[in-house]
Amino acid sequence: METYVQEYIIPWGINLGLAILVFFVGKLLVQVTLSVVKRVMQRSNVDEILVDFIASILKMLLMLVVVVIALDQLGVDTTSLVALVGAAGLAVGLALKDSLQNFAAGVMLVLFRPFKMDDFVEVAGVSGVVEKITIFSTMIRTGDNKQVIVPNGAIYSGTIINYSAKENRRIDLVIGVSYESDAIEARLILESILVGHPQVLKDPAPVVAMVELADSSVNFNVRPWVRSEDYWGVRAELLETIKCTLDQKGISIPYPQMDVHLSKEG
Repeated sequence: METYVQEYIIPWGINLGLAILVFFVGKLLVQVTLSVVKRVMQRSNVDEILVDFIASILKMLLMLVVVVIALDQLGVDTTSLVALVGAAGLAVGLALKDSLQNFAAGVMLVLFRPFKMDDFVEVAGVSGVVEKITIFSTMIRTGDNKQVIVPNGAIYSGTIINYSAKENRRIDLVIGVSYESDAIEARLILESILVGHPQVLKDPAPVVAMVELADSSVNFNVRPWVRSEDYWGVRAELLETIKCTLDQKGISIPYPQMDVHLSKEG
């Protein structure tokens, strides 16, 4: 019995103690490493989402290394364990294919940042303000204050339109006036409306140009530039001002119509 204790129990107990020591010391080193990495990224003005994401992935990888080293100290065949973890990971990956696609898309969104918090975007058929970007999905607040959760895979595999990416944005209007109206006067009125609006930018300069002699109207492109956050408000104000001013000046805005001529035979 004494020989059994000396040959098996004591060495195993020492290895167990060393394994526990390795685990707790490794866990402490992981926490210190994560703290240092977070501080470095925060001082580099890295986005908070990216900081949390990298920290969580790094923690998972480092703790896996610590566990493997501790088990190796205990005498466990870690080669077989790594192979088992790899096989289990493959099985889980096949079962969670869609979730992994969203995860991978979340990584790409965080790394390449086609949009950020509070940007107004159009993704996967949804338009609204970005409220939160998580690993698997993105939360968007629509104009009527609904929260829509869009899978990251659907976002990254489609077209992303970021209306907030640029400081300025152009308003594109097409204004038609009747053939009986004075086209030159109409153009001058439209130009004066744009120049007189306080939120229309001087540079780039607004443009009014005749672009089409349509079936029932002479069409002008009206293209002022505004700050991106002013877009919808200025657009609505310009439409109202253009309509009222043209009415006051006696310049009509035609609507599609068809003239039918009847002839009486016999």
